[in-house]
Amino acid sequence: MAAAGPMAAAGPMALRRAVKGSSTPAVTRGVLTRAEPPRPRGPLPRTPWTTRGPPPDVLAQAVERLPVREQVELDTITYAGRQHFMPGLARPRFPHWDRGWHDPWHSPGPRYEDMPLRKDRSCFVYHQNVRMLEGVRQAQWLTKTKLVEGLPPSVQSILDSPAYQLEDHEEQVRHAVWHARLWNTTETAPKREHYCPVLFEDLIHICRLMSAKYPSVAKKMLAKKYRIAATWERESILLQVRGQNGILTNSMAPIPPVASKEEVLATEEHVLETFHPISPTIDLQEVIVYKELNDTGFKEGYPYSYPHTLFFLESASLHPKRFRPEQLRAKMLMFAFGNALAKAKLLYGNDPKVLEQPVVVQSIGTDGQLFQFMVFQLNTTDLVSSDGIKNMVWIDSDQNLYETALCTPEVKKRVVLRPAGIYGFQPDTFKKFLALYLHGTV
Repeated sequence: MAAAGPMAAAGPMALRRAVKGSSTPAVTRGVLTRAEPPRPRGPLPRTPWTTRGPPPDVLAQAVERLPVREQVELDTITYAGRQHFMPGLARPRFPHWDRGWHDPWHSPGPRYEDMPLRKDRSCFVYHQNVRMLEGVRQAQWLTKTKLVEGLPPSVQSILDSPAYQLEDHEEQVRHAVWHARLWNTTETAPKREHYCPVLFEDLIHICRLMSAKYPSVAKKMLAKKYRIAATWERESILLQVRGQNGILTNSMAPIPPVASKEEVLATEEHVLETFHPISPTIDLQEVIVYKELNDTGFKEGYPYSYPHTLFFLESASLHPKRFRPEQLRAKMLMFAFGNALAKAKLLYGNDPKVLEQPVVVQSIGTDGQLFQFMVFQLNTTDLVSSDGIKNMVWIDSDQNLYETALCTPEVKKRVVLRPAGIYGFQPDTFKKFLALYLHGTV
């Protein structure tokens, strides 16, 4: 076999010498190289600019401000003459059209400065959409309240007594859960906003069956979409509970005090928990147009004038709109306090004082599965200082009525592991529900 040429016979060293003087790229061991002078690897050469900076004349030329050119005002070209939108043209601004009469649907309204209810002092409002960052602890500070875990003894006595229990109540409550979760809908999986109110109505219906045995239970009334307003001052902060809240059960007679006078006097030594540096009004709405109002939401002469139990149905299906259990308990405490404070000021006046007859308001919150129970007792309306007698609240939290509800059977590999139904039923939760409903009336 003949050689490819003299360059091939010379070997790789001769090939490198041949391509060193040419300008065409060469391939050396698979790397493309060019015949260029080597780049300097050391530091940059030292020049007067690198050592002493630019000359003074060059530096002065850079610092000298350029003369400001005369600005010429140009007319804005809009698409008003074309009578339709045109990209690239500005939006026209027309003068305000005076109708000659007041149209409430197209009125901008008065400015804040011109409103008669405008105040120089801000007021922090708690309404039904406020989610408290610190939960019950924050509500305790705002309402000057001492927390006691569990249900009070008066409620516990009703809970333990067999005389206040319904016959076959477990079967009736089980049917109520089945009705709310499975029977009252044609959907495969009903939403919470559907089954939560249905379950509440069924449980209230079961509680009303006790009126055959205790006629005083029938002297109650459910009120929906009523509005509450209560104003108080807490360490130079003006606070207000206002707006719609839960479903209220009113009674013709008030609930007797839960705590004794000795327990009320013992609250003077209780120290309220603070959460510095977080402000206690961090979540509340700050307003400057308001009215210092105390209103129970019912007219004078209403026969069912005493608030008994508040029911909060957390029935939002979307997660961003739901209240977490801690936030729901704080909401229950704030509105129970608001109803009690409004009733106390109606009975005893607006002057801050320790109440001779405390006002008791109960509260129950549920999302259709998990229940929260609360009993609040308003001992004083003197809320400015953290010293002295405090209010009291009893909370029994996170009580499941059932563990889970399967709307469709659980199937794996064509084998039914669990059929559709209610699992983990806990009838003791309904006993607490019934005990709060009967408290103060039996």
